Amino acid sequence: MNETLVVIIRSVITFFTLLVYTRLIGKQQIGNLTMFDYINGITIGSIAGTMATDTSSKALNHWLALTIFIVFTILLQITDIKNRYLSKVIDGEPVTVIEDGKILENNLMKSRLTKDELMVQLRSKNIFDLTEVEVALLEPDGTLSTLRKSEFQYVQKKDLHIKVSRAKLTTEIIIDGLLLPQNLQQRKKDLAWVQTQLDRKGIKDLKQLSYAAILPNDTLYVDLFDDHTTKTNDISDYKGPY
Repeated sequence: MNETLVVIIRSVITFFTLLVYTRLIGKQQIGNLTMFDYINGITIGSIAGTMATDTSSKALNHWLALTIFIVFTILLQITDIKNRYLSKVIDGEPVTVIEDGKILENNLMKSRLTKDELMVQLRSKNIFDLTEVEVALLEPDGTLSTLRKSEFQYVQKKDLHIKVSRAKLTTEIIIDGLLLPQNLQQRKKDLAWVQTQLDRKGIKDLKQLSYAAILPNDTLYVDLFDDHTTKTNDISDYKGPY
């Protein structure tokens, strides 16, 4: 049989085999990965790649290796659920890296996490001041869970006994000067409404807009191609090459 055809057939078989096996393993393999999931994914990918392209060996051998690895993975997952100790050994456990606004350097070092990486994760949670943090935990999948100190926690409407209406999503209606009529209809608005809003902002042409969206409160957010922005905040702590 032609070698190219063999590779095509084996690739198709490998693809559908991985599709079935991924469904069996569950969502952990495609979400945030623990160390075990990461190694598992690399190994499965390596076996699958060899199975699809290595025409010098029998595909059945690679398929058998892949099947054994998947079965072993599923058995470990089941044991992981039933045995707390094994779960900690395989997946690890959360590590406290900040407590009462103080960085715990020893735990940071054990986790192989730099202060720069820690700050990136904090900023992604809109925390720019370490003193706001009561506790921060580095989870086994590498994400950071944080608890703000009570004085920095946001007051929720239910705490003030305020009645609220059902929340709406922000709806994009213009991207790169092009109107998205189906999104406009979704929010029960028309072009006349959009034009009225743009007139109020002194915008005459849709092509001036890089982006526009109807916010949850039914107001229009716009971003122009030409924002006349001349100054931006430089957060770099050194002058690099870029």
